[in-house]
Amino acid sequence: MWRNARSLSSRLSGSAAPTVDGLLRPIPSTRLQSTAGDSLKLGLGGSDGWRSSLGFASPAEILRPTPPQAALAAAAASKAREVSEAARHYGRCYWELSKARLSMLVVATSGAGYVLGSGSAIDFTGLCWTCAGTMMVAASANSLNQVFEVRNDALMKRTRNRPLPSGRLSVAHAAIWASSIGAAGTALLAWKANLLAAGLAASNLTLYAFIYTPLKQIHPVNTWVGAIVGAIPPLLGWSAATGEISLNGMILPAALYFWQIPHFLALAYFCRNDYAAGGFQMFSLADASGRRTALASLRNCLYLLPLGFLAYDWGMTSAWFPFESSLLTLTMSAGALLFLRNRTTKNAKRMFHASLLYLPVFMSGMLLHRLPNDKREELTTTEAQLQELDSSDRPSRPRKDLNGSRTRPPVAYTSVAPFPFLPAPLYVSPDA
Repeated sequence: MWRNARSLSSRLSGSAAPTVDGLLRPIPSTRLQSTAGDSLKLGLGGSDGWRSSLGFASPAEILRPTPPQAALAAAAASKAREVSEAARHYGRCYWELSKARLSMLVVATSGAGYVLGSGSAIDFTGLCWTCAGTMMVAASANSLNQVFEVRNDALMKRTRNRPLPSGRLSVAHAAIWASSIGAAGTALLAWKANLLAAGLAASNLTLYAFIYTPLKQIHPVNTWVGAIVGAIPPLLGWSAATGEISLNGMILPAALYFWQIPHFLALAYFCRNDYAAGGFQMFSLADASGRRTALASLRNCLYLLPLGFLAYDWGMTSAWFPFESSLLTLTMSAGALLFLRNRTTKNAKRMFHASLLYLPVFMSGMLLHRLPNDKREELTTTEAQLQELDSSDRPSRPRKDLNGSRTRPPVAYTSVAPFPFLPAPLYVSPDA
């Protein structure tokens, strides 16, 4: 009995079984066959059976083709992944190509001009359309700038990783993008704002892309031309709100113009080696000592001083703004004076950072202390009176008085059309 049990255990074990003397002997082939048979009897089901019982897939299951639904789902997931990666790639390229942060600063100045030109009630829908159109035109101008300067950008450390020099986007693709978004932004301003705002946007795009950009490689006067480009967006916003260009609407554009001179002169000074490698003719490259650069910066800082008092005198802001504006301008001028006394890269960077602080604080102060635009208020009153006249029941033919003579048309009908900013005079009958 003991021998039968040992024989059965040896059959169920591997290729050898213990004997009485403790030695291992190989199992004959007949015993291996009987062991396989016994395993079938024990319910292991052969090779496939023990694999399935332990949770492994059989070779037939591995080679079995996947169903069509699973293949379609995998293909759709792969396609969605490709589309997502392409959208992320082009979105990043368009963001860098448009210089989105600089474009948003342009939009902020345009929006500030729109608010300053508005009356007591601000048309926020018109403001949003104006900002959207300005953003599109600014993105187009910055993109065209990089299209024309792709070779120069490849030579500069701070610009060689842009989409065009790095090869992430083709020049033709960037040119199509810039042209399309520029035309769309101009059309949007003409449709939702007025033709004057659209004309200013188109002229600024032309000035930046086709005059300022090539001028950077020809003459240092490009800095002053670029300052004109930066001064137009707030005037665009003002004209979008008022439909005209007036003297008090030039306060914020003047601030943008004089602010940009020290801002860009400081940038060009501490990046002069990079600009020289790129082939740009900047003002600081012809000024080895830096004295002329510092004097020009300080002079334009001082030009900013009277703007706050003019804004108050012309009825744009309250009396607090001139003092706040003067304090802010003197702070920026102190940075320029420090740069003049010690013309180092560190002081140039200090003046640059002071200019970065000046612009948002100045615009915020103007908006905080602003007074409603009187001409806009008068235009709104005139439009309301005209709507009132249109809604009233007027006879289709000229009326006659008691004596049978025809009454003259109201003066408002002849004065409002050529002078929309004047209030409509009230009509009083001669017999009254």
